[in-house]
Amino acid sequence: MKRERRTTLLFKRIFDFCFALIGGVLLLPVFIVVSIVIVISDGFPVFFTQVRPGKNDVPFKLRKFRSMRKARDQKIELSSDGERITKFGYFLRRTSLDELPELFNVLEGKMSIVGPRPLLMQYLERYSEEQARRHEVLPGITGWAQVNGRNTISWEEKFRLDIWYVDHWTFCLDIKIVLQTVWKVIKGEDVSQPGRATMDEFMGNDGK
Repeated sequence: MKRERRTTLLFKRIFDFCFALIGGVLLLPVFIVVSIVIVISDGFPVFFTQVRPGKNDVPFKLRKFRSMRKARDQKIELSSDGERITKFGYFLRRTSLDELPELFNVLEGKMSIVGPRPLLMQYLERYSEEQARRHEVLPGITGWAQVNGRNTISWEEKFRLDIWYVDHWTFCLDIKIVLQTVWKVIKGEDVSQPGRATMDEFMGNDGK
């Protein structure tokens, strides 16, 4: 790795840590209020945790505020995401507040503020060789695909944007993405796939 690249990555890590630390402190009241509302409206647990692939496919535990009821809630063995999302969960997703606990993942060094979104473990074997390159960098809370359509674009387009970010990353690009993310969150855009509560599962490039 070239010295300039190492220096830039170190600067990115410092930025990530400081941003997450300051953001976590400033948003502590929001963390407390959201946690209380989740407990009152739907009980424990407050957080949703799931193993996701990180940089170089290394697994880590992703943390988010829980926005869905448990799968067995109301004696339903399996239910759709639309049925499981709580009323408060819709609000959390629309405002992206459910993503706030990922700041802890950033502090741990498992995620970055900006990078390809960490998806499901089972997707690893479904990627093409080119699509798998999205794991050459740390996953992010937000990313280039997030500000260019998020859940309203196809998986193929999402992965194309992720790879573009991997190949063209600069600190200035990260700042641009953060600012665009703030604007997207304020407007509440591109949160869900049209007609869906979430986005359909990626089944592979043949669609099967």
